[in-house]
Amino acid sequence: LLVLLALGVVAAVLVGLVRRRLLGPALEAGALPGLARVPGGGRGRLYAAGALAAVLLAVIVWGLTRDPLQVDLAARLSGPSGAHPFGTDALGRDVLARLGHGALRTLAVAAAVCAVCFVVGVGLGLMRWTAGLTEVANAMPAILAGLLVTGMFGAGVAGAAVAVAAVGWAPLAAHTAAVAEAERGAGYVEAAVASGAGRWQVLRWHVLSAVVPTVGRHALLRLAPTTLALASLGFLGLGTQPPTPEWGRLLMENLPYAERAPWSVLAPAVGLAGVGAIVVLASGGGLGRRR
Repeated sequence: LLVLLALGVVAAVLVGLVRRRLLGPALEAGALPGLARVPGGGRGRLYAAGALAAVLLAVIVWGLTRDPLQVDLAARLSGPSGAHPFGTDALGRDVLARLGHGALRTLAVAAAVCAVCFVVGVGLGLMRWTAGLTEVANAMPAILAGLLVTGMFGAGVAGAAVAVAAVGWAPLAAHTAAVAEAERGAGYVEAAVASGAGRWQVLRWHVLSAVVPTVGRHALLRLAPTTLALASLGFLGLGTQPPTPEWGRLLMENLPYAERAPWSVLAPAVGLAGVGAIVVLASGGGLGRRR
């Protein structure tokens, strides 16, 4: 783990040196280009995201009406039917029910982690002295953080959330620092300072007004990899413990039966892919404000 972390830190330092080499004069002169909006797909993307979200929500609600813990060994590994629309797993438990109840833990925890990472990332990204800390945190994958947290506090959903949040703030902090750096060098900010605007006024009315929507969109995009990271920790047995359903645990439990009962693996896999598609479609459309 230490060797992998060291390799990640070395890579982050090299990237920082290359960035300094390429942007050095612009950084020193405060002449980085301002933000510009990248045209997106418009309403079509939002309609597609809404349709996918409605389908996923309907499936989750449908699953919440069923018992995820009821064992029926006579129906183990049964295919989709009227009694079990998504089939059953190796213990005869309803896959639809476990998918729906697992979504509450997987998606709710992922959303909470993303919100915490957004607040922490923006707060630390605005502080220039945290650049080194950001590089170290950015170099550590969530899986490694999960192993370390589990070793200290034991496996569980809280430990998995802490592990993902411990490294999830770093990309948002790096993005915040980059946006704030470009914003501070903008001509209208220099004019505001020249007209008597204080540090906090510049931060509130100019820097944060650029950082919050831009990094907020980034935080929304992080929902998909955060969900996948939590599912990965659950897959390794470091997250939610049995018999509580969770999408990563569903994959782990049913993977040995993938050839005989592919529906038991496809259900959580399609759910994870659907969340990623919804997030990408909903957040598409721009990276910043038009100047």
